[in-house]
Amino acid sequence: MSRSFLLFSFILYRVFLSSLANASDIDLSVPMDKGGWKLIWSEEFDYTGFPDSTKWSYDTEGNVYQWGNNEAQYYTSGRKENAWVSDGVLRITALKEPMEGRSYTSARLITKGKGDWLYGRFEIRAKLPTGRGTWPAIWMLPTDWEYGDWPKSGEIDIMENVGYDPDTIVGSSHTEKYNHAIGTQKNAKIACPDCYKAFHVYALEWEEDEYRLYVDDQLYFTFKNEGTGYEVWPYDKRFHILLNLAIGGNWGGQKGIDDSLFPHVFEIDYVRVYKK
Repeated sequence: MSRSFLLFSFILYRVFLSSLANASDIDLSVPMDKGGWKLIWSEEFDYTGFPDSTKWSYDTEGNVYQWGNNEAQYYTSGRKENAWVSDGVLRITALKEPMEGRSYTSARLITKGKGDWLYGRFEIRAKLPTGRGTWPAIWMLPTDWEYGDWPKSGEIDIMENVGYDPDTIVGSSHTEKYNHAIGTQKNAKIACPDCYKAFHVYALEWEEDEYRLYVDDQLYFTFKNEGTGYEVWPYDKRFHILLNLAIGGNWGGQKGIDDSLFPHVFEIDYVRVYKK
């Protein structure tokens, strides 16, 4: 074996070791551009206190009609017990306690009017609660409702989970043509056996011709623009992000609510928005 070959092999080995060291030095908590997507907005929850009011609002308007889903919780506003940021994490907490005629409290946070986007990649790293009756969600609604009331203006469900089926993540689209009220809803499921034990990244990539949903970069749902108008594709308008933890309801409460398991906590590590 020649001396030059040995030297070349040694150099390659040193380069390999160097690459491993550099990889271990990457701080995954720092948002970075990726795969042609450029970071334009982020919430890292790197503070202590209430959710940043320049980015988030409390959504409470639907309390009067149980959010159209017969949900059992009362969503509060500006209440530390239900929404608080500390140790780099937003915690949305559902409690068993009476308030305004309901038996539970929780929180629903939205970026409406403070973060509204048309197309992009949306990443949310979160750890879910579990137990019969929980219904955490990461989703998007239209900001301007230009095509009319739900479902005409659309709804994108990036992640939904119900506590009686804790290992399953569901992603959906709701439009005038495709929605559960008429039995035509488009959705998909992906197994996530430890989503209530560990943080995972739930992502939406939304472009003019389709949108795609991922868990830890594994594609599990694609919804396509069929080119037939807003009845199928109302997703050419601004949408905003919602984070909430519902209790009970038509889906989350199908198998009842286990009151012995409260409190429940939905933890969000970061929210990041990218554009091409």
